[in-house]
Amino acid sequence: MAGGGARISTLDAVRGFAVMGILLMNIVDFAMPGFAYYNPSYYGGDEGANFAAWAVNYVLFDGKMRGLFTMMFGASTVLIAERALRAGESPTRVTFARMWWLLVFGMIHVWLIWYGDILVLYSLCGMIAVVAWRWPPRRLFAVGAALLCLKLALGIAAYMSFAALERAAAEPGASAETLSEWAVMQEKLELPSVQSQLDGYRGSYGDALRARIPLAVYILTEAHLAAVPDTLALIAIGMGLFKCGFFSGGWSARSYRRVAFWSFLVCVPLHLPLIAINVEANYHPIMLHRTEAIHLSLLRTPMTMGYAALVILFMQRFHESGLGQRLVAAGRMAFSNYLGTSILCTLIFNGYGLGLYGYLERWQCYFVVIAVWAVILLWSKPWLDRFHFGPLEWLWRSLARARLQPFAKKKEDTCPQSANV
Repeated sequence: MAGGGARISTLDAVRGFAVMGILLMNIVDFAMPGFAYYNPSYYGGDEGANFAAWAVNYVLFDGKMRGLFTMMFGASTVLIAERALRAGESPTRVTFARMWWLLVFGMIHVWLIWYGDILVLYSLCGMIAVVAWRWPPRRLFAVGAALLCLKLALGIAAYMSFAALERAAAEPGASAETLSEWAVMQEKLELPSVQSQLDGYRGSYGDALRARIPLAVYILTEAHLAAVPDTLALIAIGMGLFKCGFFSGGWSARSYRRVAFWSFLVCVPLHLPLIAINVEANYHPIMLHRTEAIHLSLLRTPMTMGYAALVILFMQRFHESGLGQRLVAAGRMAFSNYLGTSILCTLIFNGYGLGLYGYLERWQCYFVVIAVWAVILLWSKPWLDRFHFGPLEWLWRSLARARLQPFAKKKEDTCPQSANV
């Protein structure tokens, strides 16, 4: 690929691939009681095609698509800071304005639409990460690696603490204090009942809102807190890779092929013992906590880069194809497509929409994924042929800049712009 427009299109295409890929995992949370995301025996089927669907997604997609989206968030942070500096604006002020409004959008999303939000986490981490946008790639990679090590250490420490308390509580003559601590821990690990979620999400909007509250509280507190180290790590790595020209297609095709080949060759087989461990432990929450820390800290980043390399290789050869252009458009409208996916899927599954919640087996959910992908690819490009930004991108940009931005295109407006998500 040559030329600045083509190179920035590669950045957008990777983002488009990521925002579509996230649905491969999120669809389970949309379609059935949430813990089925981790435990196939919890709901949705754990044999045959259903187990295969869980295992394939665990190996190939769990955490990887969100990881890619997070890296792109880091790349966009640098890109927008550089543009602000060239325009004579304060990169910190511009970033904080964008992150504040992203926080507002995230709160609306998590409380009123769907609890599995990542925008709140991104907004808070973005406010921290802005201090690093000028750092050289080597420092960014070092900080990213250190934060991933921290994530792994915290995960292993939590697992050892859980396991030690469980063993102590199971011993004959365990003290009342130990039994009390274990009871508190079990209460923390306890999930909303399957029936309460079925009743809630199959009911009215008010029923769904009430069912969403405990999970939204968990997401905004414990889950987001646990995800801060690896989110900041991936943002930093994304910044470094952008500065190195990786995401903009600046490397040779041979280099991208090597990244893709070795990342999948090494990391895919290493997921298999993690699957075996979880199956043997009957998907116990404590074991899931331990294995999640391992694959998110050690295996996710290389595979995330491998996916990015595959998309970039595709764009280097087919950036002018219909699919290439539609993938670029999906990435330029990633914010609208992310929130639009939540709205569309909740309308498909919740009782105030089509009411399919809990009625599909796990493998059947992926027909819905294909349909939503088709919608994203079909609507994004025609929209951007007529407007400068996606609808939510325009609103976000207008709010962050405290003035309405140009929206509808004039006939002479033909130069593409990269998305700011």
